[in-house]
Amino acid sequence: MSRMIGLTGNIACGKTSVGNMLLALGAERYIDADAIVHHLYESGQPIAIKVAQSFGPSVMAADGSVDRNALGAVVFQDAEAMQRLEHIVHPAVGVALMEAFSTVSSSGVVVIDAVKLLEGNLKNLCQTRWLVVCPEEQERARLMTRNQLSRNEADVRLRAQPSRTNALALVDEVIDNGGSLDETYSQVKAAFDRFCKEFPA
Repeated sequence: MSRMIGLTGNIACGKTSVGNMLLALGAERYIDADAIVHHLYESGQPIAIKVAQSFGPSVMAADGSVDRNALGAVVFQDAEAMQRLEHIVHPAVGVALMEAFSTVSSSGVVVIDAVKLLEGNLKNLCQTRWLVVCPEEQERARLMTRNQLSRNEADVRLRAQPSRTNALALVDEVIDNGGSLDETYSQVKAAFDRFCKEFPA
């Protein structure tokens, strides 16, 4: 069976950078749950249709895909709306992840990048769970640049993130991505070496 590393951390903390480092170190596949959601939100996808039915035309783009910024403006300020969205999206993400796992060799290492890794059953599939962290100011700056958000819009999304204090007891490694990429890489390599030693192919 494939060996699985679960990556989690708040929005814009640098999980993708860590995932790419793991690929360079020998992981066979990096699966970004957010990228799966992007696909599910495309025009004509059943999930996009369900989102339109549940949240109305204001969260949809002209081409029939989900407007992620418009949807975010709704769900990041309304916990009930976020829960409703998760009930629509999470089961489909789970199915897509299982399909992706089936393409990996039995001795390969799969990296799963998911913000809500620790909140659901996904964590149980992983031999190790890693938390990526960085200072909130860096998260805010990255989020504003990446998603073209105002400071207020970015802060709304940051406030909606789960507290990571409780997560520390549920993870095996903490990667501090607040410094240089070289510093992050040193931590990732050391953690990956430990993982490979504990769970050899």
